[in-house]
Parts: sequence; C-alpha cells; structure tokens
Amino acid sequence: MLEPSDRLNALLSQLQHVSPQAIVMGLERIEALCAALGHPEHRLPPIIHLAGTNGKGSTSAFLHALAEAHGLTVHRYTSPHLVRFHERIMIAGSDISDDALLRHLEAVMPHAHALGATFFESTTVAAYLAFAETPADLLILETGMGGRLDATNVVTPILSAITPISFDHQAFLGTTLEAIAGEKAGIMKPGVPCVLGPQPAPAEPVFRQRALSLGCHLYAYERDWRIEPEAEGFSYISDACWLDGLVPSLVGEHQYVNAGTALACFELLQERWCLDEAQIRDGLRKAVWPARLQRLEGTAWNAALPEGATLWLDGGHNESAAVMLRGWIASRRRPVHVICGMLADKDHAAFLARFDQVAASVQCLTIPETPSSAAAEALVAAAQKSGVRAEMAENLMMALQALSKSEHAPYDVLICGSLYLAGYVLRGVC
Repeated sequence: MLEPSDRLNALLSQLQHVSPQAIVMGLERIEALCAALGHPEHRLPPIIHLAGTNGKGSTSAFLHALAEAHGLTVHRYTSPHLVRFHERIMIAGSDISDDALLRHLEAVMPHAHALGATFFESTTVAAYLAFAETPADLLILETGMGGRLDATNVVTPILSAITPISFDHQAFLGTTLEAIAGEKAGIMKPGVPCVLGPQPAPAEPVFRQRALSLGCHLYAYERDWRIEPEAEGFSYISDACWLDGLVPSLVGEHQYVNAGTALACFELLQERWCLDEAQIRDGLRKAVWPARLQRLEGTAWNAALPEGATLWLDGGHNESAAVMLRGWIASRRRPVHVICGMLADKDHAAFLARFDQVAASVQCLTIPETPSSAAAEALVAAAQKSGVRAEMAENLMMALQALSKSEHAPYDVLICGSLYLAGYVLRGVC
C-alpha cells in the first residue's frame, strides 16, 4: 500500500493531466466544482482578496504577519509554491497536512474528471474545503493569474486589494496595460472597499471607473494613502494615520509599497480589527516570504563562494520586477553578479536589459528540472540584443564556482529570473 505522501504525489500528478490545457479561462468549471462539493466557497472566514502583477505575495505576507501580531487566526492561499505544494494552503498559520490535503483532493478528483477542470481549479476547490472546515478570523486569498476569470473569483470578500500591475501573461490577460487592468479589476465587488497600490498611468482610470460602476470605495495610493522612504525604513501616511520609522523584514525599497498596501487594508478594516502601533511594528518585522531578495546563508550554494561573498535569491520574472532589482543593485556598495534563469514564455530581453550598467556580470542558465525553461543560449542572445554582456553557465554550481575563481570578495551574487529557479535553489537548501 502506498504511503500517504506517495498517494498525494500521485494524485497531484493525475490532477495536472485532467485538463488538456494548463490554463483555461472562465468560471464555469470552478462554479460547477464548488456546487458539486456543497459550496465550500460560501463557508469561508472573512476574506481579503488580492490581485496584481508584482508584490502580491509580499503584500499577503505582510497582511498575514500583521494579523497574527494582532492575535488573529489566519488562513492563506498563494501560488505557485517553491518547494512543496503544501505551501499554497496555510491553515491557521501552518502548511496544510498531508492527510488533510489528500482527503480534500480525493473529494475533488471525480468531479474534476467529470468537468475537465484544470489543476489550479481543482486545487483551489480543495483549498476551499480545507479553509471551510477550520475556523479562522481571516483568509488571505491570492488570485492565481488574472482576476475576473480566476478560480478564486467566486467569493465575496470583506476587502479587495490590487498591487501594481505590469505586462505578464499577455496571451491570457491582454496586450495593453488597460486590458490587463480590466482583468485584475474583475475581483472588485459591489459595495466592497478596495485598496489600490501604485499603478502605471494607463491602468488607474480603469480601476477608478470599475469602482465607480460598482459603488465600491477605492482607497488609492497617493490620493488616499502613501509611503515615504526614510534613511532606514519608511513612513505610512494617510488622512487618519501617520506612522514613521517602519522597518519591514523583507529587503528592498519596493517592499515599502507592499507593506504600505497591507497597512492600508487594515486601516480600512479598523472597525473590525484595530491594530495598535506596537502590533504594526511587530508584524512588519516578522513577515516572511521566501525568494524575494532573500539572503541565503549556510547552504551548499554559499559554500561554493569565498568568505565575504553574499548570496541573494529573487523570483521576479518580468520587466517591472527587473526594475526593482536594478534599484536594489544600484543601492549596493559593492559589485553584484547576476545569475539568471527564466521560463520560455517570458520577455527575456526586457528583463535582462535592466541589468545594463549596474550588474558586474551576468550569467544565464537553463533552469534544471523545468521543461518550460528557456535555454541558456536563448537568454544570452536576448541579453546581447539588449546590450548586456552575458555568458552561458552549464549549471548553477558551476556559475558560482566560476565567480569564486575569477572575482575577489567582497561581492554579492543575485540568483533571479524565475520562481521555478528559486524553488530549485531552495530545494537544494533543504
């Protein structure tokens, strides 16, 4: 007889092949799945629903940490995972257990087959079943890709939030920022307030019009709330609140906006959950979100580098993420060497172009164990097309060893370009 973990892995593998396509737009299948399983989406704790292109995961991490600092019991749904599927479904602050995940996936499986559901639709309903059976004060629910037709968009939240959007998944969400904004704005609900993070100029009118048509309060960056960087940390400022000297746990100035978005959410929910200043500072210091400018220490990857070299990991994979990484590199006071791997469907040239004149070197590799990875040769060609000198690396360890032989510490190494690459790195850590 198979062990529970083996049965679970087999079931997850089977669910990946139920639908002939990994992504199928529309809510018909998820609505039918929910109906077949007794509508678990109607029995969930109060929900904050998150959409966006960049910063969505970090914002959810700050929301989670702030809520727990207040003593709340929190469920959280995120994707994709980095090391284990269980990371996607957090029950009362901990990854879902093997037994619970297996039980809920087995309940979903026959209906998924009957409906031809996608992997994300099937696993989202399994998450709803898990969240519905365990009481909690709050569920932080991230969309998978878009918003309007996302499998998470069958709920009615107490609050929605939209982090900055940019170009990504254009084949499904549209080729203009206005079209992408329209898809993300689809999570907004009549009468439900929405926190809006900073947006590119073409996108903001789309969100404003959507809020107006639905009669929901739009709490928008710069108009209603803002952040101001300080020498260390940032200030959060609104008409009703001014907090300075806030220092989040996650690295990089772009995290100030994500932390600020989480604070804006709790400001709108202050009648339900009123956080005091000490709880806010404590929560921001305790947020955890791997592969977002995560400093790696004590790993086999670190052992390949000389003393004085620091290793960083980031899963950002689009141009906006590269802009943030460029700012971080420029802020460092020593050389930063970039090692990059990306999926084949990403805009390689736009991402790699942002390292021009700031990265001390760029090495490109094929992501191991990832059939959808871009070839290292293609990344090198894209980098050169963007005017960035890049070299091909046979694998990650050889890339690190090459730096160890050719460069004198101190310096930083940034591994970036894909959450799949980040997962590979962290599995090596584990």
